[in-house]
Formats: sequence, C-alpha cells, structure tokens
Amino acid sequence: MRPQDDRQVALELLRTGAVVPVTIIAQEVIPGSDDGEFGLRLELSFEDEDSPEEDRDDVAEWGALGFLFAVGLLSFADARRRGLSETDFDSDDEFQLADLVAALRFRRGELHLDTDYVRGRRMKTRAVVRADGTGVVETRGRGKAALNWLARLNGDKPLRAVE
Repeated sequence: MRPQDDRQVALELLRTGAVVPVTIIAQEVIPGSDDGEFGLRLELSFEDEDSPEEDRDDVAEWGALGFLFAVGLLSFADARRRGLSETDFDSDDEFQLADLVAALRFRRGELHLDTDYVRGRRMKTRAVVRADGTGVVETRGRGKAALNWLARLNGDKPLRAVE
C-alpha cells in the first residue's frame, strides 16, 4: 500500500470515528502514584439520546474500528514524552494505521486497543468496544484527558481549567 493510500484509509477511519454516537454512562477516577498521576475509566454506550438501545450493536459493528482509531489518534496527539522516551519522541509524528494494527487485540468477544509507549509518547490508553454496543476508555497517568477526547469526537469544546 502506498503512503497516500494509508493516509486516505486513516482519514476514512477518523471520519467514521467522528460520527459514532457515544454516551458516557459512568466514570471513575483511578488513583495514581501521586495526585497528578491519576487516570480515568469511562464506561460507554454507543448510542445517543435519540437512538433505541437495540441499535447499539449495529453501531459497534460499523463504528468500532473508526472509534478505536480516533481514540488512539487523540491519545497519541495529546501524549508527551516521559523519562527515557525522550530519544524516540518527534513532535511532528502522527498516529498511523500500523500503530492501530499493532495495538489491536480481539479478546473474549471484545475489540481492544491497548497502548503504552508509542514512538516516545506515553499514551497509557486502553479502549474496548463490545459486541453489545458498550465499551470502555481507560487511561493511566493521563488525568481527565479522555473526557476531552470524547468531547472533541462529539463536536463539543474540550474542557478547560478555570483560572
């Protein structure tokens, strides 16, 4: 596959991920090694207020890969270098199809995206899409960044700290 083909496929996955209707149904803060190192676990439903619950599995079928790619891309773009990862970090780097494929796993009927460090970026992100149209986004040491990613996917403005 040519590089421009990769980019076109990535854009199509991102378009799909951006239209997946996702609702946060529960959130839990995961304590870290210190107050600034906490993570977040978001339980999701792939439906909006106007969609009947029976349609969730249809959304998971057509939207799973796009959603996981979009979460990976947003996590990668937001991730920073940490410790020894400095040498691999390139500020102009992008999340690629190969990164998605490397991080994908199918476990117990669920599609998982599991990332740790990717080319110098501390992603520490796990996302799951289940066949029943529910899912999870979980981060470690990323604060509430996942809320901003989902807000961006939903077309909302990211959360900002109030001064």
